[in-house]
Amino acid sequence: MLLARRRVLRLATAVAALPLTAQRTPAQSYPSRPVRIIVGFAAGGPVDIVARLLAQWLSERLGQQFIVENRPGGGGNLATEAVVGAPQDGYTLLMVSASNTVNTTLYEKLRFNFTRDTAPIASIMRTPNVMVVAPSFPAQTVPDFIAYAKANPGKLNMGSAGNGTSQHVAGELFKMMAGVDMVHVPYRGAAPALIDLFGGNVHVMFGTTPASIEYIRTGKLRPLAVTTTTRWSGLPEIPPIGDFVPGYEASGWFGIVAPKSTPAEIIDLLNREIIRGLADPNLRSRLEVLGGTPLALSPAEFGTLLIEETEKWAKVVRFSGAKAD
Repeated sequence: MLLARRRVLRLATAVAALPLTAQRTPAQSYPSRPVRIIVGFAAGGPVDIVARLLAQWLSERLGQQFIVENRPGGGGNLATEAVVGAPQDGYTLLMVSASNTVNTTLYEKLRFNFTRDTAPIASIMRTPNVMVVAPSFPAQTVPDFIAYAKANPGKLNMGSAGNGTSQHVAGELFKMMAGVDMVHVPYRGAAPALIDLFGGNVHVMFGTTPASIEYIRTGKLRPLAVTTTTRWSGLPEIPPIGDFVPGYEASGWFGIVAPKSTPAEIIDLLNREIIRGLADPNLRSRLEVLGGTPLALSPAEFGTLLIEETEKWAKVVRFSGAKAD
């Protein structure tokens, strides 16, 4: 009798446990193995550095290795293609930046639709570009610059790190909204463009903060404005372009996405942990060293940003007539 009773109790215990097992969500067991964060650019660049900071934070928080894998090529498109075709299980993620939204129009034949084929997880930070000229350039302010450019149509050269880069599209947006005619001169990287800016072969750049800040601090470049809607803490005395060209905004940003249809529980888990990281003083300060301001958005809010940026830069790319190199 006692043996039968024990069997009944064991059976009841097993049956009671069944719903708990059946109701386990993907997030409850995620991650159970290493997770890859794919970066579409070479190691050492801003996108790669931010990805590695994020990977370290997530590894410590979630108890599995988040491994950064660099797949440069096609302006980041090779990495995007690899991720959108990966299993939709949260183990292959893509580090993205503003260039991903520019590429949707800059490249005519892509094998994916960026906003349709990815699931937004979280934004990480926003960065300004800085409108800079050589100290010898006659304009001291943005209104001065616009007046000078309008008095000399087609005679000013605007340097950038290449077609479709943040420097290029920020400058094209300025041309479009300020109504000025400048000649875009693309270089293969920011360094040679800056050398020609020092030498007077180009007259203005909308440089990234990491590439420009030391030259600004040493007086080799004169900052006229930042491209964000508000002042940047790294150059608090420099106004935004939007103060003089209403509605202008051209920030860089970084975020992370997954293949479409990745389980919502996994996306929400990653979003929560990334937002916790953005509030962590150590990680926050390391992002600020890169010129970034933490940008904590929900998956839905980040998805809205991606759509808005894609539409915005499509207009600018068409206005400029730019094509991928």
